[in-house]
Amino acid sequence: MSLINGASGTGTQSGASGNDAISQALGGTELGQMFTKLLVAQVQYQDPLEPTDSSTFITQLTQLSQTESLQSLNSQLSTQSSILDSLQTMQLGSQVGSTIMVTASSVQLDDMALSASVTLPATADLTLELTAADGKVSKVSLGSNAVGDAPFSIDPTALGLPAGKYDIAVKDASGTSYPIEVAGTLQSVRMTATGAVALQVQGLGDVLPSRVTRFLGQQA
Repeated sequence: MSLINGASGTGTQSGASGNDAISQALGGTELGQMFTKLLVAQVQYQDPLEPTDSSTFITQLTQLSQTESLQSLNSQLSTQSSILDSLQTMQLGSQVGSTIMVTASSVQLDDMALSASVTLPATADLTLELTAADGKVSKVSLGSNAVGDAPFSIDPTALGLPAGKYDIAVKDASGTSYPIEVAGTLQSVRMTATGAVALQVQGLGDVLPSRVTRFLGQQA
């Protein structure tokens, strides 16, 4: 009885050692270990009268190799993305204090005027619409503007607007809206909890770097 137990124990240890050797040969990864268990189970429980074709195991090994390569590639891309985000943060950090132009559909007004601009493909009579949080709409005529940049100013004091957040839109006589660029001072650059880069811009709050259209430099 003891001889049988001893032989069984030896066989188990040999099987475990074999599994470990295969896992190490496959890289010792979690995926490799899982594949080893499945491979050993296939061999143990295959029909002895119709054994599994060795080409099947080769195909499985190839698929495992491809999967691990993709995982490694994803990991490398993630690392490179993190490095690029860090470089972008440092580069943008050097622009703190500069005036930048940002595409915006809303602004935070206080007692300071904001400079903004739209780009026109043709001459048009423009109207600025400012919608307060309560839904009240204030309209300001911007007059006729020629092709190209059409700059304008939003002065809440002159317009009698209380401080607060306003949705903004610039439309022509036909009601067509144009993308608005708002100028503001870049106050800080930070990384969010999700690892994204956020820019703190005066009058606009947090904005994504992709919304920056121009760097105007620091004011003298």
